[in-house]
Amino acid sequence: MTESTRTVRIVTNDEALFASARGAVAALEGWHIAEPQTVEDLLASRPTPGDVILLDAWLRAENVYESCRRLTGKTKCRTFVVTDERNDFAPEIATFCGATGTLERPLSGEKLRALLEAEEGRERSLPEESRSEDGGERELPENLVRDLVGDGAGRLIDVLIDPETGLFSYDYLSFKLDEEFKRAQRFSQPLSCVMLGFEGQVDDEVLGALSSIFLNASRDTDLLGRFDQSSFLFFLPNTGPDGAEVMATRIRESAEEQGLRDLVGDEIVISVGISYCPHPEIEHCEDLFARARGAFLSAQQEGGVVVS
Repeated sequence: MTESTRTVRIVTNDEALFASARGAVAALEGWHIAEPQTVEDLLASRPTPGDVILLDAWLRAENVYESCRRLTGKTKCRTFVVTDERNDFAPEIATFCGATGTLERPLSGEKLRALLEAEEGRERSLPEESRSEDGGERELPENLVRDLVGDGAGRLIDVLIDPETGLFSYDYLSFKLDEEFKRAQRFSQPLSCVMLGFEGQVDDEVLGALSSIFLNASRDTDLLGRFDQSSFLFFLPNTGPDGAEVMATRIRESAEEQGLRDLVGDEIVISVGISYCPHPEIEHCEDLFARARGAFLSAQQEGGVVVS
């Protein structure tokens, strides 16, 4: 291995992905591939500046976009999320969370070479003052978004985050529903979908209190978002209906303890609908959502209960 040789470092649990990555890298002169690592391994080992990191979109340990955020600013490497198929949101979400971009399966030497050459050409074309000191990692895209809102880049924040609650937006939840459903199927893990909400309207203070209750009742791996004005949608990976009901009950009890009220002064009554997979009547991600929605509407008709 010569001094100029650089390394592709891959984070994956998928032996097939590693095998294809190894074959792709073998076709590149001046590159070799490291054995699969975890995000913790990468953070501890401090990869050499100029190396490339590939993150499997189907990581079991955590959401891949959270992995991107954890690596941002910790390495001086280009980071790509390896996706199964083209998704219009994936490249923007990946760069928003700190990645360089995305790379679609199946991997090949030609595809990887074209991607690396394109990125190297882009770096060379940047003005000197816009590069990092090592000429590698770019500024955190979130900061760029906030700096360039006047130029229209703020659209990405609107896609990802609900401004009133700080939870994920409906658009992002729509993207994640398909991804989390496929992940659950692929690894034979349970997935619960929870829809909860109340009737009436509330002010920003109550919305903030509800958001805090949701976050305190959830885990880091749970995805919490706002569905519409008065309802919310949660995806709970590796969680069956019993675990989802425990979370929902905790939320309802916390809201009652705080005595949250709507704009006309009535106490908020939270209704909850839960669906889960695997389930014999759920074959597609749309089925998972539809059953949670139906259970939620039934819970509202019954005056505010938990329907699973």
